[in-house]
Amino acid sequence: MSQMPYPVGIIGGGAWGTALAAVMAQIHDRVLIWAREEEAVQSINNLHENSLFLPGTSLSPKIEATADLARMIACENLLIVTPAQHVRATLSALPDTQAPLILCAKGIEADTQMLVSDVAATTRPGNPIAVLSGPTFAHEVAAGKPTAVTLATADQTLGSELMRRIATPSFRPYWSDDVVGAEIGGAVKNVLAIACGVVDGAGLGLNARAALIARGFAEMQRYGLARGAKAETLAGLSGLGDLVLTCSSENSRNFSLGRGLGQGQSAESLLADRKTVAEGAYTAPVLLQSATALNVEMPIVSAVCALLSGSATVDAVVTELLARPLKSESW
Repeated sequence: MSQMPYPVGIIGGGAWGTALAAVMAQIHDRVLIWAREEEAVQSINNLHENSLFLPGTSLSPKIEATADLARMIACENLLIVTPAQHVRATLSALPDTQAPLILCAKGIEADTQMLVSDVAATTRPGNPIAVLSGPTFAHEVAAGKPTAVTLATADQTLGSELMRRIATPSFRPYWSDDVVGAEIGGAVKNVLAIACGVVDGAGLGLNARAALIARGFAEMQRYGLARGAKAETLAGLSGLGDLVLTCSSENSRNFSLGRGLGQGQSAESLLADRKTVAEGAYTAPVLLQSATALNVEMPIVSAVCALLSGSATVDAVVTELLARPLKSESW
């Protein structure tokens, strides 16, 4: 087996990780992707397609898959695309490497209320860290359709270098120094997308969806600013941009989950049916706990939590939201 280094490696063989591997294969001669599922590994290596998570998308033969996490130390840059709740365990199991870690998961760790970047900094204190976030449906990215994202790093020199390593003619990163803001946008929008799916599933109309997006964005701003994010980051690609995308299409796993809730299905049955993770279902309760501790009002997030726990019906949460006190429109 060749010992040549891989310019870039992807840790996480789901739809998003596979799409990022497809992008990286456009500009690098060798790409290594780690997947937990042997079926995905075999499909990528033998069929040049991830038939498990991104069926129908042809992959470059430059992409090699492995189920051996230790092999990822041969990669000069690592994109971490495991679900947010598994990032700590994955990074803890990764053998020693000094490669920059580009975090692509969107969520808040349930047990600690830590952002993914904080989890990574705690688990891998010696690795440079960046956050990649923005409006990205995996199948469109893999197909080479135009996509813009935020790449957030505290160090602009690192950010500029990483942008050169991942940018393609159709995949454009914009640098930001606001790591917290980039993460908050990605985490909160997943929960709000569930709420928009509920509106769609319950047949409440486009007026209601538009109002929910606007008021949900106000909740994102309140919470983000309370945690130190910048308003301009929340209004950018990783905040408002991602919110608009995921609140408008059944291609969003979170929107699809909410749609099922709006149609009267239980969260338990909907989540049991999924082979891919709807991160908002796991982020919602920890987001509400964190917001409560910060004395930040997030009534839409609270309503999503009630629906996910089964403690309220769609009619009840809609009635409660509409009965909130009349006041001025503000953050």
